[in-house]
Amino acid sequence: MKIVGIYSFNKGKEIIERHHPELITEIKDIISSIDASKYKIKKSKEKTMKGKMLFSPIKLNEAFKSKFKKKRWKTVRIKCDYPTDFYLNEYKDKETKGAFREMDFVKRNVGIELQFGKYAFMVYNVCAKMTIFNKLGYIKYGIEIVPIKALAESMSTGVSYFEQFVWDLEHRGVSDIDIPVLIYGINA
Repeated sequence: MKIVGIYSFNKGKEIIERHHPELITEIKDIISSIDASKYKIKKSKEKTMKGKMLFSPIKLNEAFKSKFKKKRWKTVRIKCDYPTDFYLNEYKDKETKGAFREMDFVKRNVGIELQFGKYAFMVYNVCAKMTIFNKLGYIKYGIEIVPIKALAESMSTGVSYFEQFVWDLEHRGVSDIDIPVLIYGINA
């Protein structure tokens, strides 16, 4: 795979390249080492693409996880104890067991999210999850790796892509709680 789009949110590119150039090199090497053709194995059952061979987000994720793990990137999972104080009456004592938040890959204060899913997850990763993991002391900077439109069109419908993500972030602007995030748009 290859990086074909780069977007710097809240000076993410400049800051991460300055503080962690070795991690940027490592990430670029991992991305370029993925042979996407091996993962075009999902036969579509969708009406608009019936029978078409698509890239499997699950298999692509597995390939990335394997490569990042070999380079000693760690998955960080935090337990969420949700408050029940805000429930009314009979729901007040309900427990929420097993809830967690997870960052795909973390190394030296850099958190990476790989997103081949629905649109809302990209925005959530950058505007909520990375901020939470920063506040909890796990990361200082974030990197989001997402498909560009051309790649998303060879996946199931509803997969989000780099171009729409960048448009939204540009129009949203940067908030005082946002951390620096580098966004890579990738293609097969």
